[in-house]
Amino acid sequence: MVDTDAKTAWQLFHVNWLPIIVMGSLLALAVLLTDFALEPVAFGVTTAIAMSFVAIAYRHWLIRGELADPKLFFSLGTIGQVILTCAIVGPLSYVACASEWPLQDHALLAIDRALGMDPQAIARFVNDHPWLALVLSRGYGLIKWPLLLIPIVLALTERFVRLQTFMLAMSLALAVTIAISAFVPAIGTFYGLHLPAAHFPDINTSMYAGQLRDILALRDGSLRELELLKLSGIVSFPSFHAASAVLYMWALWPVRGVGGIAAALNLLMIAATPVIGAHYMVDVFGGIAVAAASIWAANRYLEWFCRSQAVTQMSPVLQPGLGMKS
Repeated sequence: MVDTDAKTAWQLFHVNWLPIIVMGSLLALAVLLTDFALEPVAFGVTTAIAMSFVAIAYRHWLIRGELADPKLFFSLGTIGQVILTCAIVGPLSYVACASEWPLQDHALLAIDRALGMDPQAIARFVNDHPWLALVLSRGYGLIKWPLLLIPIVLALTERFVRLQTFMLAMSLALAVTIAISAFVPAIGTFYGLHLPAAHFPDINTSMYAGQLRDILALRDGSLRELELLKLSGIVSFPSFHAASAVLYMWALWPVRGVGGIAAALNLLMIAATPVIGAHYMVDVFGGIAVAAASIWAANRYLEWFCRSQAVTQMSPVLQPGLGMKS
């Protein structure tokens, strides 16, 4: 069933600015009140690109009015929101990691072992099968492209409300992930196991090396200038790789011919997370739980919003064109 309610999606699109504004305000306060600094060129260029997409979307709506194409508006507008969100949460995750809470690698490792899942045994198995290590390395890198493809696919298939619900769920998941990571900081399985990354030569450990370098530098105070394009994924618990995989699968599942492929690729990304990302298994479970809770919360908000619109007639001032008659 294709969702074509552009009017509802329009309202949700504006609601989705709220978590972006909140997270952006927190980052601005961190820069103003602490010794953190943002390298202005990369952050400024990325922000300008994001706002260009948004500006094109709004300009199209303002010029075309009732004849505005919702596919164009929602694809470009949401891509702009996605880029801006990513530009904010990367540095914000570094600020959260600089908290003085003790590292929790020993606790996360203990939980894994209590569940009967030893990270060392898992890594050794993958290292002994180089083809599997290569496949998982490719799978771990799948986190980026769906962020741009999902707005295009859902807009072209006229699933406008689902696209905005996805955007809300993703923002909630990112906010919760960063908040939790401040109180449960960890570096990764190799650190918890007291093993050098070179112990598993056939596993791509570049991701782990980046987070090890940056987390230690954040905690000793030597890293305070945040250059957007050089930031690593440093959050261990909960894993946002696992969370994003669930969010991507949920978003694309209704799209015929795409949902099954997306599910297979994102399950691969989840499988790669404990090895290539050096995540504890409890990180993966935590990420899945955060995604599920965020999707649930976004859907509950959508239900509440639709009920409120059913009993309260929308003000004509707030009704966009986007192919919808007043």
